Amino acid sequence: MTVGVEQPAYTLVYDPNPNGVTYTVSDFQKALEKGSDTEKIATMKRILVTMLDGNPLPDLLMHIIRFVMPSKNKQLKKLLYFYWEIVPKLDREGKLKQEMILVCNAIQHDLQHPNEYIRGNTLRFLTKLKEAELLEQMVPSVRACLEYRHAYVRKYAILAVLSIYKVSDHLIPDACEVIDSFLVAETDPICKRNAFLGLAELDREAALNYLQDNLTSIENLDALLQNAFISFIRKDAIKTPGLVSQYVELLQDLLVSTRSTDVMYEAAITLTVLTNKEAILLTVANKLIDLATKESDNNIKLVVLEKINEINEKNPGSLEDLTLDILRVLNAQDLDVRAKALDISLELITSRNVDSVVKLLRKELQSTADSSNDKTLEYRQLLIKSINKVAIRFIEVSSNVVSLLLDFIGNLSSESANDVISFTKQVIERYPELRSEILTTLIETLHEVKSAKAYRGALWVLGEHAQSEAEIQNTWKHIRSSIGEVPIVQSELRRVQNDDEDDTEKAPIVSTGPVVLPDGTYATESALSVSEKVKSTSNEEKEARPPLRRFVLNGDFFTASVLANSIVKLVLKFEKISKNTSVTNALKAEGLLILVSIIRLGQSNLVEKKIDEDSAERLMTAISVLMDEISTEESQAEKELLSLAFLEATNESYKSRVNVTLKKNAAKRSNYLAKHAEAIDKSIVFRQFKNAGLHNTPVDSIEEDIKLATTGTVSYSKLQANSITSKLKKIVPLTGFSDPVYAECYITNHQFDVVLDVLLVNQTKDTLKNLHVQFATLGDLKIIDHPPSTNVIPHGFHKITITAKVSSADTGVIFGNIIYDGGHGQDSRYVILNDVHIDTMDYVKPAICDDNSFRKMWNAFEWENKLRIKSKLPSLRGYLEKLVEVTHMKVLTPEEALGDNDSRFLSCNLYSRSTFGEDALANLCIEKDPITQEIVGEIRIRSKTQGLALTNGDNITRMGRTMNIVSVDRV
Repeated sequence: MTVGVEQPAYTLVYDPNPNGVTYTVSDFQKALEKGSDTEKIATMKRILVTMLDGNPLPDLLMHIIRFVMPSKNKQLKKLLYFYWEIVPKLDREGKLKQEMILVCNAIQHDLQHPNEYIRGNTLRFLTKLKEAELLEQMVPSVRACLEYRHAYVRKYAILAVLSIYKVSDHLIPDACEVIDSFLVAETDPICKRNAFLGLAELDREAALNYLQDNLTSIENLDALLQNAFISFIRKDAIKTPGLVSQYVELLQDLLVSTRSTDVMYEAAITLTVLTNKEAILLTVANKLIDLATKESDNNIKLVVLEKINEINEKNPGSLEDLTLDILRVLNAQDLDVRAKALDISLELITSRNVDSVVKLLRKELQSTADSSNDKTLEYRQLLIKSINKVAIRFIEVSSNVVSLLLDFIGNLSSESANDVISFTKQVIERYPELRSEILTTLIETLHEVKSAKAYRGALWVLGEHAQSEAEIQNTWKHIRSSIGEVPIVQSELRRVQNDDEDDTEKAPIVSTGPVVLPDGTYATESALSVSEKVKSTSNEEKEARPPLRRFVLNGDFFTASVLANSIVKLVLKFEKISKNTSVTNALKAEGLLILVSIIRLGQSNLVEKKIDEDSAERLMTAISVLMDEISTEESQAEKELLSLAFLEATNESYKSRVNVTLKKNAAKRSNYLAKHAEAIDKSIVFRQFKNAGLHNTPVDSIEEDIKLATTGTVSYSKLQANSITSKLKKIVPLTGFSDPVYAECYITNHQFDVVLDVLLVNQTKDTLKNLHVQFATLGDLKIIDHPPSTNVIPHGFHKITITAKVSSADTGVIFGNIIYDGGHGQDSRYVILNDVHIDTMDYVKPAICDDNSFRKMWNAFEWENKLRIKSKLPSLRGYLEKLVEVTHMKVLTPEEALGDNDSRFLSCNLYSRSTFGEDALANLCIEKDPITQEIVGEIRIRSKTQGLALTNGDNITRMGRTMNIVSVDRV
């Protein structure tokens, strides 16, 4: 289909039996001849569906005229007009078929029918006719319907007049005068709206005069006519810029006075097209906010908020005074609506209103404190992220925000608490003057943290940023109170023994001397025999333990390894800034006691999970560092090396990460400014000095959106995709050239359907009777079309269209066969078709998610496809680019973390999301072999469903085979 050619739009009919048996033309004819009205209705539905599938069924025209057209059944008559709409009305020479004379007479009778609904349905059918010879006979009856007593007939009659005039202006040459006279005399609002739309399309001056005549009473007119006026104003203002100011004043009055929400919305959107004055935009945005607040439909709220966002993007800074008003939409219960309102408000925050916004967000956060509902938890996390963004941008509220969030940290989920700690890290790094105050608040609230991940982040903050003696000692006090009584093993055994002594029904545990453990250390018998007792500890007792003690007893020794690093950092810092060696030695001794106690605990049965090797090694490293610190023979070089490793390297690493984030945000802001800012030396356009056909007015974005939605993009890439060369690449042969029937198909992906245009060629000298094609599927595909059988003449062609419904992004397979009757009483003959593999990667799009979401999905998804990689590409980056192109995935790892272009190693995460809401994750780890110069490694793909993981794996395997083909230049 070429771009720009208007194609007819047919009425769609619901198919009640998409998987039913196929019918031949003779079956349809018999059903129409002998069936009752109920059977004829079912037959007409099957005929309509078959014709919409591409089979015109020309042999049924006379049977429908004879057996269906005389019926008085209302439903059958409605289906009959659907049939007249799509049936071919012209013969091969382009002349009207003789049978249409009978149809024309029947339509004329229906235009004079005493039932107004039959008249109206017939007039509506005339608006879809494009044949001037047919319409010529209907003009007198249509004119008569303009004066019919019932408004239902008149509203379609005026549209029929407009449609007939557009087909051929010679049929109704005075259409403008007819519509104008009808508009003056009409009283029904729907009829007046239709008449004004027709008048605006045919005679702009007459429509403008009618608008001027009704200016004084426009506030009292029906909402339908007001919307028609607004649509006319928007289109006319683009063509005649001289009237823009008057139109804007009129729309402002209408916006303030109307009580209709749809009129309010249309007037507001039209004003945004016609003007960019800040005062008017504020009024428009206020009305839209009221609309979003009052409407109960969440979809309407999202649409209105999107329009407010567009106003802000096109006119930056114009809506800053409405930041708090937009946050009124947070009263909605839908999380998407709340997220949209927060996103818009964050773009509008300035130093003038930041305090008010933070207070409002704080109030919202407090309202979620007592609820444990899943939606409330998500909303709380959304509020925390929004508050984080505000505090990062405005230093004056950072300290208050940190205190606010840390006060809530005990009631937050693991992810929310981790977000708060991450935010605290950024604030301390960017605003060092707030460091002391934040550390004090953090130490006071840290005992309430229930998330091990958040606690690890807090330990890092304390170990990294505690600088003075007082801060180090306060941090140390917290660690000591958080770990509880040490040694941990002996204290826990004492607690167990005390519990047993209180329990008179059970015999006390008897300690029997030391026992040698497998690693050569000693433990008492009681430590080995109380595991069941410890495991039976109630949840209340577990939650009552101090945080560090609770985490370690639960088997979380990664937190213990972070604690070890923090202890080393605190000791090294205190040794640098303090002259008091006794306190320093006390810190070292106490640190050694804590770390050794944790290692002993990890090797006992008191914990739910034994200590892992990596955590044990980290703890032993920290112990060895503290032991070396005790030795006086340590050289200065060793001290500098320890200081570099524990104090400087980690801080520099985090600084570089924060700087990368700042650069990204700055790049986004600069792109935004470059997109919307106007150059200083931009030329001034004087409309009066330009040609008559040119004007300096805004583009009608509403019309562009409608055109984009109806016709799609017409970009170069789109045209190139529809070119003949690219279409030939999509043709798949279904049979061989030596088969009696040659078949090939062209595959098109259309939204959630896969359409197969199949061409059948009879390569024999005989007529193939009752030839039909049967298709079946494997995977999440469903065939919804079953074309009827047909006869194909010798060396003749036949085209059919098969539609398959797609329900997931898994690769599907379509297979089938061709069946036709054998000659002289022989059995039916079959031609087996080749399998068609449907590539559903068009439904997979690159997507973005944060690290927490990626990690959560990675742990939750149960299907994994692990592939070994071996490629001859020259660079790792080149392989990654090819992989992204094939899998339609987005690289989540930052660019700076991927390494240099000539790096030997590359590791990254990738993510994509299908149109059906399916997620696909991937982790790529590859390196370049220094000897063979080949790329080797592996990729792990995870998804919720097996099919998507296998589909991506097949695409990667196919890519590998394609790239590793060896080409021979000469022999």
